[in-house]
Amino acid sequence: MPIIVSDIKCPVNSPKEEIIKLAISSLKLKRSDILGAGIYKISLDARKREDIHRVCSAVLRLRSPEREKALARKTGCRYFEEKEPEMIRSGVKRDGRTVIAGFGPAGMFCALTLAENGYRPIVLERGADVDSRTKAVERFWSGGELDPETNVQFGEGGAGTFSDGKLTTRIGDPLCRYVLKRFHEMGAPEEILYLAKPHIGTDRLREIVKNIRKRIISLGGEVRFLTKLDGINIKNGSAVSVSAGGVEIPTASLTLAIGHSSRDTFELLLKRGLTLEPKAFSVGARIEHLQRDVDISLYGAESESLGLPKGEYQLSHRRPDGRGAYTFCMCPGGEVVAAASEPGGVVTNGMSRYLRDGKNANAALVVSVGKEDFPAGALGGVMFARAIEQKAYSCTGSFYAPCETVGAFLDDISPERIVTPSYLPGTREAPLDKFLPGFVTEMMKEGLRKFSREMPCFGLPSAVLTAPETRTSSPVRITRGENGVSLGTDNIYPCGEGAGYAGGIMSAAVDGIRTARKIMEEYGAGD
Repeated sequence: MPIIVSDIKCPVNSPKEEIIKLAISSLKLKRSDILGAGIYKISLDARKREDIHRVCSAVLRLRSPEREKALARKTGCRYFEEKEPEMIRSGVKRDGRTVIAGFGPAGMFCALTLAENGYRPIVLERGADVDSRTKAVERFWSGGELDPETNVQFGEGGAGTFSDGKLTTRIGDPLCRYVLKRFHEMGAPEEILYLAKPHIGTDRLREIVKNIRKRIISLGGEVRFLTKLDGINIKNGSAVSVSAGGVEIPTASLTLAIGHSSRDTFELLLKRGLTLEPKAFSVGARIEHLQRDVDISLYGAESESLGLPKGEYQLSHRRPDGRGAYTFCMCPGGEVVAAASEPGGVVTNGMSRYLRDGKNANAALVVSVGKEDFPAGALGGVMFARAIEQKAYSCTGSFYAPCETVGAFLDDISPERIVTPSYLPGTREAPLDKFLPGFVTEMMKEGLRKFSREMPCFGLPSAVLTAPETRTSSPVRITRGENGVSLGTDNIYPCGEGAGYAGGIMSAAVDGIRTARKIMEEYGAGD
């Protein structure tokens, strides 16, 4: 069995072959002892500017199994075990189709897993296919009308399609590596398998989601675009059919992978008697710096000549009372995008392409909000976020986003304009406290001052805040039991970020696979 050799320190631009040589020599081996070798993980250690380097791990397969066994017991070595996820399929048959509502990461990986195990799932996606969706989104960004069904939130690939395509996560599930492998098989670059902070970029991600769809269809599944789930027929705790696009579909199971912005679907589920509960989330703004200022803050003034990757960060600050401010979804070399899905409301998000070669960097600068901050009821968080979005729209009278420099926000000064806001269709100068609650802006200011001591660029008055950022995660949880089904039902499976059980592409994809497993344990493949 191969072994992983960890903690290999090497220069920033070391080629992969040099990393492998260092791994071999660290164990006092010769190249002739090795049957095969590869890179397992590469990360950047930039904690000390005078000693920026890579820390790597390599996978080695030796000719001698006995020697592998001995080396696996050494400090810094371990066996490399990579197993395909186990699938247990029930022999029970159930009438109806296996239906999945939503084709974001959770819905895609749920459908892909089922299709590859003999099922023929039907996916209902309210938005358009990714090519049509991209055209609709670009029209909106150019000043055209918003399509409430096909936009940055809805359509093939979900909200993650218009993002940086980050594949980092904190969940630590063994399925994460399996998800990375599947993304690579579907067209993602090989580096996502070993970079500590992998990303795909919105441009490449759009091709990958198409490839996943084609794979599902090739195995007998269906993906129905512009087809919103608009009714669920529940009898004796079972969803016996669903209605979508004017068609009634007999249902063996229904997976709700609806995404965090399907507010009308949340209302439908409440009416049908499903258990929903409010969930904490975060609101704030997008902060934009020149990417060069971020790089200098992280690496020093000589960063450009060192051949380092685009600088990225993750910062947080928490008060003793539990209220926190933090950065989220950082997009190096990216742009701030219009992410509204409802008329009369402004929403911002961040996006970057694979090369991350834009002039600006941006990240969400957000403040945690809990149930005590918004109206009572399952949809209290939805009401809270919608009110902010509508007030922001009123500030500009359009989908132009309110914008304020950090200097104006913190100290009421008007600094020289150095950072040009990237948000399209455009921005309008407006104080953030006109539409964000006072406790949010107060905490954002506290966070900015704290972060400026860690990264000088956060103290630059010329940095730009574009707002509001309100779709950080779902404000709702569709409660499910340990068997994965919605409380009081036996075949409705809440899944992914919209159901309140994931946060980002990776964790949503993992939850989609887990949900597919639960379905397979309950009934076998059929129609």
